[in-house]
Amino acid sequence: MQRKIYESLLAWKNQKEFKPLMVLGVRQSGKTYIIEEFCKNEYKNYVHINLFENENVITLYNSSLSSSEKFARFKVLLGFDIEQEDTILFIDEIQESEKLISELKYFCEKHSNVRIICAGSLLEVKLKRFKSSFPVGKVKILNMYPMDFEEFLIANNEELLVDLIKDCYINNKQISKEVHEKALNLYKMYLITGGMPESIKNMIATQGDYIKYDKSILDDILTSYFNDMNKYVTTESESLKINRVYHSLPTQLSNLSNKFQYSKVSKNAKSKDYESSLDWLEASNMVLKSKCVKNPEIPLEGFLNKDVFKLYISDIGILNSLLKINMEDILTDNISLYKGIIAENYVASQLIANGFDLYYWKNKNEAEVDFLIYNKDGIIPVEVKAGDFSKSKSLNQYIKTYNPKYAIRISTKEFGYDPNTKIKSIPLYAVFMIKKD
Repeated sequence: MQRKIYESLLAWKNQKEFKPLMVLGVRQSGKTYIIEEFCKNEYKNYVHINLFENENVITLYNSSLSSSEKFARFKVLLGFDIEQEDTILFIDEIQESEKLISELKYFCEKHSNVRIICAGSLLEVKLKRFKSSFPVGKVKILNMYPMDFEEFLIANNEELLVDLIKDCYINNKQISKEVHEKALNLYKMYLITGGMPESIKNMIATQGDYIKYDKSILDDILTSYFNDMNKYVTTESESLKINRVYHSLPTQLSNLSNKFQYSKVSKNAKSKDYESSLDWLEASNMVLKSKCVKNPEIPLEGFLNKDVFKLYISDIGILNSLLKINMEDILTDNISLYKGIIAENYVASQLIANGFDLYYWKNKNEAEVDFLIYNKDGIIPVEVKAGDFSKSKSLNQYIKTYNPKYAIRISTKEFGYDPNTKIKSIPLYAVFMIKKD
């Protein structure tokens, strides 16, 4: 499957100053697959090592040998001279060796001719709890996310539709009723599969027949998350707390207060009881945090209400799996209140995939704009509607108060731009076109 991160891998390969690369991302988002494809396609020699299967490497790097001695023995264990020209080394499950992660500094400084890519399950959780010396400034980090809607379309051989969406977005042109309906139907199909490659592959194999689609795939992925979690928590109590927070999120998203509330996790809960659980979930990339902005000025980080935030599920398919919604109800929009919640979560995942940090605006009078994005045009308000309803008191109030260059309304309506209101209309299926540059 074609993944956008491939271009970032190529850019890393072509850098003049080389650093080992670490790819972070939620489990089963396709990290190993795309890294292997890149290594096989772009290098003459490809060496792959999985630390789950090579305890001798872990033992070596836990030893008291010098860095140079470890490096010499590491090459022997690999059975290949990784200093050969046009060679790439992929270390999978590197979180199993904290000492080897630390040694990436040595690779960078003393053996910069060695090309190394690292990845692993819950690697970012490991890094947050790192006890050794992390090689700050000596490692290039890339974040990888589940497949976005554009990648979903390409996987379904809809490249012509992608090109048309891009043209209509750039030129504010109508896409035509028939194509618009087709694209919305594909959007609904994506709500079922989400962006996990295995899930998308299964839907493609059924030729879009949702009745034949194996909905247990997403349930199994979710189960595997929590099975992995037990390896990277300190106590059983911590594991239970993380589970409670995560499984509270569908309820949190429908919360009338439009913010995360600890009381929804357990009765009388306080922030101090669950802060570490939230940190764990963020580090695992299982959730996406959107921060509340009081005053939409640059920099947004300087004007936060730090006690107020939202949490989204990182993959829309997994959210719908958690909600246990019948696929037919998604396709027919028979999901009442949650239709808007699902659309908002979908937009959050697409913005994150495009490199945006998540923010939203809320004032003292309860006016609220779903997202604020910061790009070359400044701070832009973004409102999400699950249907074609176009009235918005909050967005209009924001525009009147802060006078942004333009605003974005995402909905089931066609492309368009109103110069009077300065609102750019973007269909839900075109969110992938909202860029930082």
